Amino acid sequence: MTKLAGKSALVTGSGRGIGRELALKLASEGARVVVNDLDADPAQEVVELIRSQGGEAVACIGSVTAPDFAERFVKTAVDNFKGIDIVVNNAGYTWDNVIQKMTDEQWYAIMDCHLTAPFRILRAAQPVIAAAAKAEAAEGKEVFRKIVNISSGAAGGNPGQSNYSAAKAGILGMTKTLAKEWGRFKVNVNAIAFGLIETRLTQALAGDQSKTVSIEGRDIKVGVQQAMLDGAARSIPLGRAGRPDEAANAVYLLCTPESNWISGQVVYVAGGPGGNF
Repeated sequence: MTKLAGKSALVTGSGRGIGRELALKLASEGARVVVNDLDADPAQEVVELIRSQGGEAVACIGSVTAPDFAERFVKTAVDNFKGIDIVVNNAGYTWDNVIQKMTDEQWYAIMDCHLTAPFRILRAAQPVIAAAAKAEAAEGKEVFRKIVNISSGAAGGNPGQSNYSAAKAGILGMTKTLAKEWGRFKVNVNAIAFGLIETRLTQALAGDQSKTVSIEGRDIKVGVQQAMLDGAARSIPLGRAGRPDEAANAVYLLCTPESNWISGQVVYVAGGPGGNF
């Protein structure tokens, strides 16, 4: 019997990378998944893959920072799966610069993606979750729901990332607050703080050659110098960067019934102490 049979899961940024692996993992355990990505093709690819394996999934395309996204995301889950059981705020990217060179646009773009968007999504989800929890309590049922917010070891400060570090620290405060606000609804609210994980954002650069990805019409430089990656890997007790599937498995653990008595916690997934990136 699958652990998440019948559960409805919403995962932002699940067309690629860690989010993709998580959507597939949740679906393999019986969850019905709302897949989100900026672009239609990767999102629909994940939906079709889940369906081909006997699961249920629908796509909700678009930027998590769009003013109407949160309501549309929640409505997609309610219309297709009749409720919300799991929300993972995973979507994100970096846009780095030292503070004296960082523009307001860079600051707000990252804050909006990593902090404002999760706030809006959880705000939109609250009436749905509260109504379901109250109905279950009236019937004498105890049903746990799961919120997992994605943070980073950079929440402790990282040179060139004042925007990203501030946002990732902020999501920890939101996590702990909602764990207190939503405990009465039997909602477990936790955060995962990743260290170095192999994604397109942390791919090795060849020499000084920069790479870019297009995000909401902006060409964002991505990638990390090989020497920096090698140094980071040496600081990881387990000896290497994490894979996207390993990162997704950590998030999955906080979505399972075994985590029913865990709330308001930050789990560092970095290959051991000192492995934050």
